[in-house]
Amino acid sequence: MLQKIEISEFVTAKGQKIKRIPLFYEVFGKPLNTAPIVLVNHALTGNSGVCGPTGWWNGLIGENKCIDIGKYTILSFNIPGNGYDGKEGNLIDDYKLFNAKDIAKIFATGLKQLNIESLYAAIGGSVGGGIAWELAAIEPSLIDHLIPIATDWKSTDWLKANCLIQEQILLNSSNPVHDARLHAMLIYRSPESFKQKFNRTFNDQKSMYNVESWLFHHGKKLDGRFKLSAYKELNYILANIDITEGRGAFKDVAATIKSDIHIVSVNSDGFFTAAEDEITFRELKEIKHNVWHHMIDSVHGHDAFLIEFDQLSKLLENVF
Repeated sequence: MLQKIEISEFVTAKGQKIKRIPLFYEVFGKPLNTAPIVLVNHALTGNSGVCGPTGWWNGLIGENKCIDIGKYTILSFNIPGNGYDGKEGNLIDDYKLFNAKDIAKIFATGLKQLNIESLYAAIGGSVGGGIAWELAAIEPSLIDHLIPIATDWKSTDWLKANCLIQEQILLNSSNPVHDARLHAMLIYRSPESFKQKFNRTFNDQKSMYNVESWLFHHGKKLDGRFKLSAYKELNYILANIDITEGRGAFKDVAATIKSDIHIVSVNSDGFFTAAEDEITFRELKEIKHNVWHHMIDSVHGHDAFLIEFDQLSKLLENVF
């Protein structure tokens, strides 16, 4: 069930003052403050419905799953403006209002209002993992297990370049959400994934290749459920992850984080690459002993964190 708290007198990283921010969230499993709490941060087109009848991470979270709702409290906030907050949450006109640091600060404020002093884990994929990194930098002693999946502590040049193309499509296309989604699916998957799935098969009924039909399907599907304002905002947040901004070098910031850090990469990820995560891991190992780098072996690219549930569960079983 969707619940709401309000954040008052918030100041963004750019110095903009916001009198009131409605923050919507959901709780699954054990009631708040009766069991270890796992904060789950959603990805770009996701929301707080992480498990249950329409849960987007049911393969990982649920009864007798890796993150067992019979043992843990699962908490998930909606990023303000993501379109799943009722009418109040759609009042963000400036899509560049928040960066990832702002969202983490909003989440940290929300946790305090809910009287949550510690998290057993903070986990998220893609932009959700980037926000988890930012939260750990803001509250270095808050999280026991930091689990960033298919993500990194910063937006790379490659990531920013793709987000720029997404932004231009969203600003200039006559069918922006649909068309931006077509491009996005190319960077969320891999050439090998497309070959395995389609292998140049042709759809005679639609007079097009199945890969083309599949892309149009995803464009139409997202256009039916995702608002343009939300897409523009989340894309901007994705392009602006950086825990070092205003803080100093990465090692200096990371050295303050007390969490066990479990980096999970996808070996075919062309968006947040495994090579970048490996650099992050090596730098962390120079200053911390409680850090691990796990690898999902998949042809499916970035989206493997939403597909390879058996592997992900196996990699995280010692944490949960």
